[in-house]
Amino acid sequence: MDEKGEPDGQPVADERQRMRNLRVSDQEREHVVELLQKAIGRGMIDLDEFTERTDIALAARTRGELNEVLVDLPGLVHRDAVYPAAPGPPGPGDPVPTGNRLELKAHGSQLVRKGRWYAPPEIVVRNKYGETRLDFTEAELAAPVVHVELDTKWGSVTVKIPEHAVIDTNGITEVKWGTLDDKTNSNGRPGTPRFVLTGRVHGGSLTIKYPRRGLFA
Repeated sequence: MDEKGEPDGQPVADERQRMRNLRVSDQEREHVVELLQKAIGRGMIDLDEFTERTDIALAARTRGELNEVLVDLPGLVHRDAVYPAAPGPPGPGDPVPTGNRLELKAHGSQLVRKGRWYAPPEIVVRNKYGETRLDFTEAELAAPVVHVELDTKWGSVTVKIPEHAVIDTNGITEVKWGTLDDKTNSNGRPGTPRFVLTGRVHGGSLTIKYPRRGLFA
């Protein structure tokens, strides 16, 4: 207990340290090298830094050492190198986010995320013959910019964003046999949080909207 009579954070600190000291595999080292490749592609580091950090990653023995090459790169972190405070256990059938990426899949059924859920910086949605609804109004966002890649066929897609958020649909390469309806009128405007949509919607509409304001909105 601390001086206020509340449990101290020692058990959490001990668990974090234990996770950092775990030995890493070749697969984990290769995963971090892939993240560094993303960083150089986004202009976060130059070629010399990439080479230096890659050498460190390939020589790392523990998860703590492995994460040292990523700690100053926003949105990029080795999925197992730190011990995060989880937003709560996933429900039955829910996919577990892997680091900064979440892949959602469905076939012939609704794909829905709403209420309080964890939204990492990168989300991939693959759905065929079913409706997709992503409601971010109460989601726990891991980053101020969330990239959502859509690959849907024969089903409508609805994306609901928080009232002061903005959308970027410039990366949508195809809406075939459907329509793109941005009811927020926020495409391209500056703002935070920002939702960047990419990919394609085949045989269905794509609708982006804010939460309803009032009973008769």
